[in-house]
Amino acid sequence: MGELKMNVNSALNAGVQGFNQASQGVEKAALEINRATTESQTSEQQKLQAAPQETVTTQAPARVDEALVNLRVEQFNAQANTRTIQTADEVLGTLIDVRV
Repeated sequence: MGELKMNVNSALNAGVQGFNQASQGVEKAALEINRATTESQTSEQQKLQAAPQETVTTQAPARVDEALVNLRVEQFNAQANTRTIQTADEVLGTLIDVRV
């Protein structure tokens, strides 16, 4: 019984650490998207001021795409770690019910 409790605690700790890492990854990706978007808007405004008669079409930098992909990956990581935490919680609850 003690070994199972330690394994549940390990799973719970791993889930919490993974969730924290995913949260940091989401924050990093969001900051990168914000930075790239701001730079793109600034660049577009400068081009428009330089040549107002020309039609300017610009694409967002490739790193926005990468940041969006990273954002999605971190979302999946957070969801997976949340499931790990929920499962550890359920197992711990079952152990408590069995013990009482």
